[in-house]
Amino acid sequence: MAKKEQINVTLIRSPIGTQPKHKECIRGLGLKRMHQTVTLEDTPSVRGMVNKVYYMVRVEEV
Repeated sequence: MAKKEQINVTLIRSPIGTQPKHKECIRGLGLKRMHQTVTLEDTPSVRGMVNKVYYMVRVEEV
């Protein structure tokens, strides 16, 4: 069984003052606080949300 690829996503900028859809993407990624890191599966839907809010998050391959 192949190991699933994962990424670490860290919120590095506050979503205050951003577009509502960008705030929804941040919540959809599971981020609630500044400098919080979550580990997610590397899927096209997750990558799409990360690309939408690229200026607020840092992504690292696991």
